Amino acid sequence: MSELRWNPLLRTWTMVASNRKARPTMPKDWCPFCPGINKKVPADYDVLKYDNDFPALTQTPEAPYEDGNDFYKSQENYGKCEVILYSPEHTAKFYELSEEHIVKLLNLIKERHSELVKDEKIKYIYPFENKGEAVGVTMPHPHGQLYGYSFVPQKLQVELESAKDHHHEHGECLFCKMNQVEKEKDARIVGENDSFLAYIPFFTDYPYGVFVVPKRHINYITDCNEKETKDLAHMLKTLTEAFDRLFDMPFPYMMVYHQNPVNSSEYEGHEEYYHFNIQFYPPFREANKIKYYASSEMGAWAAANTSAVEETAPELRKLYSEVEQSNG
Repeated sequence: MSELRWNPLLRTWTMVASNRKARPTMPKDWCPFCPGINKKVPADYDVLKYDNDFPALTQTPEAPYEDGNDFYKSQENYGKCEVILYSPEHTAKFYELSEEHIVKLLNLIKERHSELVKDEKIKYIYPFENKGEAVGVTMPHPHGQLYGYSFVPQKLQVELESAKDHHHEHGECLFCKMNQVEKEKDARIVGENDSFLAYIPFFTDYPYGVFVVPKRHINYITDCNEKETKDLAHMLKTLTEAFDRLFDMPFPYMMVYHQNPVNSSEYEGHEEYYHFNIQFYPPFREANKIKYYASSEMGAWAAANTSAVEETAPELRKLYSEVEQSNG
């Protein structure tokens, strides 16, 4: 059974995807994402779009389950789920890829965004990466994913409404203001280049929850010009290596691309008040110690950070600078 079910308490859709229970844990003797092993993966590639074998959303959905009354609502799980293969090398770390290779990866994400936006049923395009067993990864081959939702997910709705309200009250983009304040304060800045700022914002609920935000007001990753794409590749490469140096071990994280909605007339004017950004949710608070999202965080959405970011940001900033220096 695969469908969307309406949650009347939170006023958002829950994806029901029972087919995902069949997802395999990576076998020890082969990998479906390595070149030439799977018919869907060519013998030679740099980066590759791969349609998810166990999608939560599909452009050929089944009819939704009918509850038999008019209180609970369901609808077809229309959308698209894609896997983005980062490299043919099974054990490659993100930061071991060249900047030129990461540019190819970002350009592939741009291409997929441009293709999915043509489908008017898709309302939100969401690239992301899960890294490490601590966040549930079953396929260690380096890859990310891209979801095309037929609705704007709730967290993005909240961000959009907050940004809209700020713009109405102050006549400015909320993310541009965050950039300004973090740059002036400087204590929470992790890294910077011509096009992007990386900082652990004042309010984040993860000790090392970095935001990567373009300095120029843009709405989508597709708005990044050639220079900005190269600068983003450099920043992501440097930052992910700094993460692994933090505790001298592979550092798990969730990396998510927050963009403006697409094909959504109800968010008229969003181009003025919302701003493309990338957010990291790293679960480690110390080496091998997870910052769990427990009862308060999950049940009440009352986040609690175990560290003041004014303590964690300088630590990560030092490592970021060391990586830049060591890489020339």
